[in-house]
Amino acid sequence: MVYDLLIKNGKLIGGQTIDIAILDGKIAETGVFVEGESKEQIDLKGESFISPGWIDDHVHCFEKMTLYYDFPDEIGVKKGVTTVIDAGTTGAENIHEFHDLAVQAKTNVYALVNISKWGIVEQDELADLTKIQKELVKKTLTDLSDFVIGIKARMSKTVIGENGIKPLELAKEIQKENNNVPLMVHIGSAPPELDDILEHMSAGDILTHCFNGKANGILDSEKGKIKDFATAAYNKGIVFDIGHGTDSFNFTVAETALKEGIKAKTISTDIYIRNRENGPVYDLATTMEKLRVAGYEWSEIINKVTAAPAESFHLKRKGHLVTGYDADLTIFTIEEGSKLLTDSNGFTREAAELIKPVKTIIGGVVYDNQL
Repeated sequence: MVYDLLIKNGKLIGGQTIDIAILDGKIAETGVFVEGESKEQIDLKGESFISPGWIDDHVHCFEKMTLYYDFPDEIGVKKGVTTVIDAGTTGAENIHEFHDLAVQAKTNVYALVNISKWGIVEQDELADLTKIQKELVKKTLTDLSDFVIGIKARMSKTVIGENGIKPLELAKEIQKENNNVPLMVHIGSAPPELDDILEHMSAGDILTHCFNGKANGILDSEKGKIKDFATAAYNKGIVFDIGHGTDSFNFTVAETALKEGIKAKTISTDIYIRNRENGPVYDLATTMEKLRVAGYEWSEIINKVTAAPAESFHLKRKGHLVTGYDADLTIFTIEEGSKLLTDSNGFTREAAELIKPVKTIIGGVVYDNQL
């Protein structure tokens, strides 16, 4: 057999050596030593790490929007990320146009459809409940089933107007009526109160912005501990997702949660053009470095941008180095260095280990990174 690509002497995050053969856009074989001819070969000489392709499960990348937008390949393939999930930028009325652009990207792009029919055209997309039309959402989930993999509800003061918890109740109804499709819920300032939001969420639902530093977040700042109802929600199986963003990641919250045994299941950026260019987000690698300085191990960080998001969003052929899975891989280094990292509230930590994507492989096609 002649493979399209043979990667030799890659290093897994646990230190083991691995060869990976790729054919027709899929992983054809893996092992300590894979034999065979190939049209192309990359020898990593045991010096670079290799992992399943990184997945950023909360981005905004429909370039025709004005509030939150970016270009998939600027936040994806150029940054070591093979797959991005747009988290509710568009709704049922404009997601088809987003789809038509997204399929032209090198990066794999999926989307969560906003339960408000136009998405985030304006900041308060859930202030008018007539914009939440169940049948439109259902039709979108059916018509674009290969692209739309979940639904999104933004539950914070500037978004819901006077509607309280009602938009989330409607989101849960939509979820139930559509085969329990993944649901991501954005949290921020009250109303609604976080305990009310969490009470309406179920195991497997994704709570994004989990470590924000707002009063309506999971940290009781006066007591210096995580609120009991947040711990209960975590133990119930609600998925805690980073969703760093411009305003939604705080080092102290992440560090306090870790001390209490609460870890984000998935690491994501909530990236769009302004917080990519001006910070504090920049890229997924930088967010991963922030979780490292907060106390996470590299092995679990890699899991939280590969296998974990693939599980949350039912991406059945991504997230693992397994024969038959999509040939989406990230080759990277972890080097000693010094870098000042800033959270969403302006607090800083010094990173001593820097993670740098070297090559991004999507569907077996190799791209050099531009970092």
